[in-house]
Amino acid sequence: MTTAHGRQHRRRHPHIREQGIALPVVLLIAAMMLATSAAWFEQTVVAARNAAGMADHLIALHAADAALTTCARGVIGGALVSMTVVNSEPTGWKSQATFESNAVAAFASWPATLSFRAPQCLIESWQLTNRVNKQAFLITARGYGRNVDSQAWLQLQMVIDGGKVEKHWRRVTARPF
Repeated sequence: MTTAHGRQHRRRHPHIREQGIALPVVLLIAAMMLATSAAWFEQTVVAARNAAGMADHLIALHAADAALTTCARGVIGGALVSMTVVNSEPTGWKSQATFESNAVAAFASWPATLSFRAPQCLIESWQLTNRVNKQAFLITARGYGRNVDSQAWLQLQMVIDGGKVEKHWRRVTARPF
């Protein structure tokens, strides 16, 4: 039952009914802002991890590329020799034991990596069946990023015919071992 005094009091103070709504509205807005901030933070963390992974991959790729170029120059100049000659395309690079025991460090050290492992290359030669008088080489290079688990593998097939050098480059998409 409403009294005359109560109606009169509500007319003078119309905000009395709305006082209880302000707190839930403020809490709802604060919760929405907190959820949005958490989502942005998570997105920023994922983006930072992706950028660090990409930088690590690029370091490894540049190390492998530098090793591949250096070893190819060494083969062409006669400073580096290859493993034994085989009749088909060499597969020694797919064996960890063969790679580790026969690979050469293209540089004394590689300062861009935190693993302090210099990039390596394995040089294998083979006899082409359709080009008997030419020398064929498969150079496989492995470069490291900031840790041992981040590696990039590159290969170069070279055919040397006197003074003419034919090169075919390819990227090894998965670690062979």
